[in-house]
Amino acid sequence: MTFEKKKSGEKIRVLFIFGTRPEAVKMAPLYLALREDARFEPLLCVTAQHRQMLDTVLEIFGISPDYDLDIMKAAQTLSYITTAVLTGVETVLKTCRPDIVLVHGDTTTTFASALSAFYQQVPVGHVEAGLRSFDMSSPFPEELNRRLVAPMASVHFSPTPANRENLLAERIAAPIFVTGNTAIDALSYTVRNDYAFKTSAVRGLFPTDRCILLLTAHRRENLGTPMRQIFAAVRQVAEEFPDVQVVYPVHLNPAVREPAHEMLDGLQNVLLCDPLDVDDMHNLMERAYLVLTDSGGLQEEAPALGRPVLVLRTETERPEAVRAGTVKMAGVETERIYALTKELLTDAPAYAGMARAVNPYGDGHACARIRQALLYLFGCGEKPVDFQPEP
Repeated sequence: MTFEKKKSGEKIRVLFIFGTRPEAVKMAPLYLALREDARFEPLLCVTAQHRQMLDTVLEIFGISPDYDLDIMKAAQTLSYITTAVLTGVETVLKTCRPDIVLVHGDTTTTFASALSAFYQQVPVGHVEAGLRSFDMSSPFPEELNRRLVAPMASVHFSPTPANRENLLAERIAAPIFVTGNTAIDALSYTVRNDYAFKTSAVRGLFPTDRCILLLTAHRRENLGTPMRQIFAAVRQVAEEFPDVQVVYPVHLNPAVREPAHEMLDGLQNVLLCDPLDVDDMHNLMERAYLVLTDSGGLQEEAPALGRPVLVLRTETERPEAVRAGTVKMAGVETERIYALTKELLTDAPAYAGMARAVNPYGDGHACARIRQALLYLFGCGEKPVDFQPEP
């Protein structure tokens, strides 16, 4: 689909669509960047694939949606989310008639929104395009979602040169801009030296001389035995290193909460708490010594804050951080997770090597590059210079 050139003084109407907390965190700074520019008319549609966690992000960034599909319901399935978003977004598109729809990453909201826009012949811009794990089963269904959006998108905003190469290998013909990741931009809104934690249990940990070990584990493919193996490793570390304080914001899924409490309750240096708001989470990450996670976003955010990451997965769609040395793949086996964690707690040179590694995901100017790319596509500005990670 082509981009209609704008006349002088004519605004570019951009419809943002997202529905989950990770999308909101990464799209909020881009929405704000366009809202501050008189050449744009940004609009926001939220699907509320996740309701409460999405709303807290909107509140933190001071954003109100123009359209709210409010689709979340108990025991929702992927099929339900897909159809609800597909039909709901169709109505929004017919109402607001945007020049372009922006979607993010790999959620079911992203896939269904892109498909709905494609059906309505509205150009789709894919933010965080080109990440690949090359394993359709992990992350599931995110790997498939990303691949399905790619041929429908009219423009791709890839965080890294490697992401662009993935798209070119798939013979994607639409324009590709290398921008860095907007996740890095988001940190400038949330991380502060004088930050006061809202969650009392976390606030009560500071000041502390203990090493904070931040844990997140929730991915669908880790449920069951892998999750229990992760918790066994964390328990072993906590028992062996009493000067380490583990903080685990536990996902609301009962399949996560039940084994977490069964295996980690009763340890004096393990705090199990409810999920944290994004500003609490970012500031806790900034104060952490080490991050253990099966999340994708934390693999980008923690290195930007100089925090080493052990990835609790067998694969990653973000291999740049592994090559840069900011991240190590720990897998899901107890022995390896324990050994790598112990190494970073006891081997100062090994820790320093990861903490000082270059972050390949961005320099905090991804939103500015995407904004300039949109101006260029609609005939209102020069082509932006691609982001180049430090060697």
